[in-house]
Amino acid sequence: MSRQQQESQGVVLTGYHSNAELLRKIGPRAPVSCPPAQVQEPTMPRTGHYNVQQNQNAHPADGSGPSATEGGTKTSTTDLPSLLNPSVASSPRSQPSLSPKPGSSPRHSPSPKSRPRPRTPRLRSNSQDSLDELEMDDYWKEVENITRSGGGAGRGDAGGEGEVQEEEQQKIPEEGEQEEAWLTEAGLARLFDDSLAADQDQEEDSAAFLSTLTRSQAAAVERRVTTLQQTLLRRRNRQHVPDVRDIFRPPEKHEEPTELKGGSENGQKDITSSETETELNVEVAFSEQALSYRDNHQRAKVTASPNSPDDKLPNFKLLRDKTGQTRIGDLSPLDMKKVRRLVLVESTALFDTAGIDLKADKPVKVKTKESGLFGVPLATLMEQDHRRAPGTKVPLILLRLINHIEEEGLDTEGLLRIPGAATRVKSLCQEFESSFYDGTFPWQQLKQHDAASLLKLFIRELPHPLLTVEYLHAFFAVNKLPTKKQQLQALNLLILLLPQANRDTLKALVEFFQRVIEHQAKNKMTLNNVSLIMAPNIFMFKGFRSKVTEQQEFSMATSTANIVRLLIRYQNLLWTIPKFIMTQVRHQNMERHRKQSKDRAVRKLLKKMTTDKPSEKAIPEESSQGFIRVQAPQFSKVSMAVQLTGELQAADVLTRFLSQDSSLAVKREDLCLYEIGGNIKERCLDGETYMKDLFELNPAAEWVIRAVHR
Repeated sequence: MSRQQQESQGVVLTGYHSNAELLRKIGPRAPVSCPPAQVQEPTMPRTGHYNVQQNQNAHPADGSGPSATEGGTKTSTTDLPSLLNPSVASSPRSQPSLSPKPGSSPRHSPSPKSRPRPRTPRLRSNSQDSLDELEMDDYWKEVENITRSGGGAGRGDAGGEGEVQEEEQQKIPEEGEQEEAWLTEAGLARLFDDSLAADQDQEEDSAAFLSTLTRSQAAAVERRVTTLQQTLLRRRNRQHVPDVRDIFRPPEKHEEPTELKGGSENGQKDITSSETETELNVEVAFSEQALSYRDNHQRAKVTASPNSPDDKLPNFKLLRDKTGQTRIGDLSPLDMKKVRRLVLVESTALFDTAGIDLKADKPVKVKTKESGLFGVPLATLMEQDHRRAPGTKVPLILLRLINHIEEEGLDTEGLLRIPGAATRVKSLCQEFESSFYDGTFPWQQLKQHDAASLLKLFIRELPHPLLTVEYLHAFFAVNKLPTKKQQLQALNLLILLLPQANRDTLKALVEFFQRVIEHQAKNKMTLNNVSLIMAPNIFMFKGFRSKVTEQQEFSMATSTANIVRLLIRYQNLLWTIPKFIMTQVRHQNMERHRKQSKDRAVRKLLKKMTTDKPSEKAIPEESSQGFIRVQAPQFSKVSMAVQLTGELQAADVLTRFLSQDSSLAVKREDLCLYEIGGNIKERCLDGETYMKDLFELNPAAEWVIRAVHR
């Protein structure tokens, strides 16, 4: 058969034979957090060969019969890239190979019985804002580097002696247990268990919380209450459980829905108005916007084409809010607790609109290291760092590694992609454990690629995933949402749900990744490159690969890389609190003040109340005349009267304060104007907040200037 005839025939992939059995077996891992050094020179690359069978039904170019050999078939071996890219096979320079080149194709399973990982057809794109199928090689190369360095257990290898297994960290919840945990976390345990001790404050808090829920948020709560009630009734006959219809009864005809300023859950703006695709509306609940999107697309019978993936990342921006943007860390702990409860319900409602039922794993306490740097729980690490540097929000070892890499320069080609030598990284890891806190570690001898490898190792060695066991599956599910806008909204909510230490650490990482990308002209690390390299380090926690099939791992590769890509690209938007959540928090505080005022009036037998408005302290006369009184007790005993104008911003107030006393040894960026009291506990204002608009929203607030440490 001529070469031209061979190329024209189809092929059938009949099996993959791995050379993994030829690899030198690695002994059990030592019971230490640092990965064992692994000598790579004697070992063979993790490759194999595919058996390829000529297709009997393929028609040769010359129109001759289907058979060129006895039986009409011919068995041969070739490399996977040639099968996926016919232009490679047809090139006169390319010769058949018995095995694919190491690193030129995705990771191969070490199991001789494994099947080749299927590839999803994708359109090629020349944009740096899209994930290209061929670029996924960087992802699988990083997976191989992790496996060879001992930083991650391979498939079927859950770790060695002395290593806590990841399987012990997760527990599949029993029937109804997940709904019960969800309602308890949302502070709504009384909805399914009326045997709980009655606490008047908790009841008032729950009533205020429920009164602020949007249609989709209430539906999410109702759905889980109903599911749990059915489970409890099947499980046993018990005393009366509150009927969900009594909790979420429809308003009577004479009742008017509650309206809030700035776009509330019931007084919402037209979602399908002139809002462009790049604008993020944060005044209307994300789940309500998703419902509108779903209903509109169902009516219009619009279906997304599988051949036109939304690969490009839009230039999203927030709609301007004159009352100021609220960043994570700007609110008091009490209000952040309310934010978290609302975000839990809202995120669930958002996924519900797309028919995505999140099944969160239940974390179980496991035995972990109580001190050290690598393999230590994040909370434990932060506790020991706080004793040395109070106020620290990110682990000191991570900050120091980032600073060292930046001091040495971010122009190093292949930064984060090229791994450090395994033996050297192993030695450095042990040296860090013994000398980091003593200040004797020789930083001048630490090379760029070794420092980057240690940074990635630190993330992988965390006993629990950085994105937490509880919400890891929710992060995976983000890609199932139908639009990039909804994916971004879901990530915003999930970041708000993370514990503070995890959230702050993730923020420090994505900020560092962005600075690396800004030097891409020299280091050759684009947004896609960094995302592909860091995705397995963030998502592949200990024991991960022993828990998923190869097919699952392949489908998750592009998914996780896309999540990291969104986290880096939109970090300035993701670490903020949406205005509709802030509106609900203000409504809760107002409702609670109103109930407390009425109760105090009854207990003290005061005169009959004639209004339901909260009895806040009287608004100063100067405020009614267009002035506010600004105090700065940390710096001055004298308050400052400021006239409210349509253009006055919070930054202008701080500038005026500093201009009045030149002896103050404080920088403008170290000060913040706080909104305190009224319908909010405490809030550090964005410099672009328009004071007159905020005053109209919260006329009973006090205005205080304080030093702030960001």
